[in-house]
Amino acid sequence: MTSPPRARTVARLAVVGLVAATTLTACAGESGGRTELTFFQFKPEAVDYFEQRAAEFEAQNPDIDIIVDNVPDPETALRTRLVKNDVPDVLTLNGNGTFGELASAGIFENFAGDPLLENQNEGYLEITRNLGASEPGAVNGIPFAANASGVLYNVELFEEQGVEVPRTWDELIAAAETFQAAGITPFYAMLADAWTAQAPLAPLTAQTAPDAFFEARFAGDSTFEQGWREAAEKELQLFGYTQPNPAGFGYQEGTNAFADGQSAMLLLGSYAVPQIRSFEPEFTVGTFALPATDDPDDTRLVSGVDVLVTAGAGGAHPEESRRFIEFLLEPDAVQEYAEQQVAIPTLEGATNDDPALAGIQSYIDEERLVGFDDHQFIPAIPLGPLLQQLLIDRDVERFLDGLDDSWDRVAQRRTWGLGAVSS
Repeated sequence: MTSPPRARTVARLAVVGLVAATTLTACAGESGGRTELTFFQFKPEAVDYFEQRAAEFEAQNPDIDIIVDNVPDPETALRTRLVKNDVPDVLTLNGNGTFGELASAGIFENFAGDPLLENQNEGYLEITRNLGASEPGAVNGIPFAANASGVLYNVELFEEQGVEVPRTWDELIAAAETFQAAGITPFYAMLADAWTAQAPLAPLTAQTAPDAFFEARFAGDSTFEQGWREAAEKELQLFGYTQPNPAGFGYQEGTNAFADGQSAMLLLGSYAVPQIRSFEPEFTVGTFALPATDDPDDTRLVSGVDVLVTAGAGGAHPEESRRFIEFLLEPDAVQEYAEQQVAIPTLEGATNDDPALAGIQSYIDEERLVGFDDHQFIPAIPLGPLLQQLLIDRDVERFLDGLDDSWDRVAQRRTWGLGAVSS
């Protein structure tokens, strides 16, 4: 029997752009004796997969209807729903700063201690916790699939030029020099889409910034000028090995050009592999972790939770929502998604044998992982545009000063993630 809807109240929403306090009521209902669950699905590349899973679940659970909500601008759509007191029952979300905001505001269930976490890779659970939590130790989302930001490369072209996969920063620069001397563009840049410049920045900052940099930055004990200068300078160095006019090309053109053999490498992550393969490249796409120092032991794979599954806190239909979440997280289903999307399964011991991921699997197995630094940012801090400008005008001081100024205007309101402060 379906339980009746009940009101749920989430305490204070100290979230930029949202209301300060909100009473949230269930969005699920009943239709003809069947319980309706709203499933908010954010990832456009996975619409078919999740709609099929929802249909399979309905077939096995005739007492439940799943209303799949696929929207073109999911973060804006979700914020709009929250303002209207309309929290979805079950959600897939990207593990980023927006998730951290909402998790810290108590929007989502706390799965700490839940058996659903028992088989999760601890590295990805830690990354999720570090984005934000409703209370200390809470886990407000269950990792479903991960991705990694490093370097994509043309395996056969490396072999033809006698270039080994770089394990140090100097080896990476030497590889770029070798390709450039052979008349081959080392890296194809796509600065018309500002976000693409954040892909190499993540591993550079993760390996060169001081330990606990963000905690210090939020506390006012450090600045980006102090902690990110080396990373900014190294990113500039990498972008010295791109095609002419890098600002004239975007993600679509760049991935197409790489698939066409116009560069040896792309400074992007595993998430770009399906896009590249859609252009039918005549070579093997490989991946390696971007080394930012000359000690291979320092290299960490920057990996984030690309898709996590969660539920609205205090939902009207917890038993039905639980059943659906358990269904989504069945190991075979997680593996199927990973193989379709060239994603990294987040279950302990699970692997994806796709050749594009072979070069980074050892980092996953050894949990030599670190989350995306740019996931500590929200849209009010324009990291992408500032970084794009850096790579065009090559003014490191302007970039770091602009980042510090933007950060200082927002950070004092920070109530989530690594810089959580009391509101």
